[in-house]
Amino acid sequence: MEAFFAACAAVAVFAVVSMTLYMLLNGLPGIGKVGWKEILFQKVWKPTAAEPSYGIFNIILTSLVGTLFAVIIGVPAGILTAVFLAEISGKRTAKLVKPAVELLSGIPSVIYGLLGLYLLNPLMYRLERKLFEGSENHQFTGGANLLSAVLVLAIMILPTVINVSETALRAVSPGIREASLGLGASRMQTVFRAVLPAARSGIFTAIVLGVGKALGEAMAIMMVSGNSVNAPYPFHSVRFLTTALVSEMAYAQGTHRQILFTIGLVLFAFIMLVNLVLNWILRKTDENS
Repeated sequence: MEAFFAACAAVAVFAVVSMTLYMLLNGLPGIGKVGWKEILFQKVWKPTAAEPSYGIFNIILTSLVGTLFAVIIGVPAGILTAVFLAEISGKRTAKLVKPAVELLSGIPSVIYGLLGLYLLNPLMYRLERKLFEGSENHQFTGGANLLSAVLVLAIMILPTVINVSETALRAVSPGIREASLGLGASRMQTVFRAVLPAARSGIFTAIVLGVGKALGEAMAIMMVSGNSVNAPYPFHSVRFLTTALVSEMAYAQGTHRQILFTIGLVLFAFIMLVNLVLNWILRKTDENS
């Protein structure tokens, strides 16, 4: 059994190493041909032009900004929902809310995209027309813009953050709650000053998974963001790293295809970096506590 379990663990390590090597082998040739400065810091993306340009600066910035604001919106909402389910709600209320959260996690991403396309985008377009009425410089997007993408991403990461955070909160020893209440703390003080700090490891895991889901989402975002390469302003049609891969890989050839693999390598590096940074923060927090 020990050998069997070790083999299972080795499969996970092998999968990560294999993916890393594959992305390096396919992503580095594009950097060698075009140059990393032009790819990472140029803003013009015209891979099929007579004189092609492969700048992905705006695409990278869009992914970072979109993910950041989705996390700012989705993570607090998810953690507070988990607090409600684990610490505040009664059994009857939890029986209503918990299935709704589980249903959210089971909905395919294309459904989120359809709902965003037909419900959210028209609302964003109305807001856009009111804000930029009479403007001669603004290019109207029909509601398919960065703001729509951020809202859809924030909703999509909710189930992951809620489920993992709730599990972490329920795993906290009852003795911590009892000790806090015994010292005269109120129920809310106990939740936010005793239970949440004790569950921070699981909550950090929820944040990491939420960030990874936001960075890796493609289909729904492609449907609501406009899929055009622009600077990441709220009412601009934008393209994320994932949507660049999905929308162009089918017909890309030669250097264009190699640069798409480079985009995948950049995305892979971002996800790895986020994991490392959040794990480092968690270790520092544990050392200081």
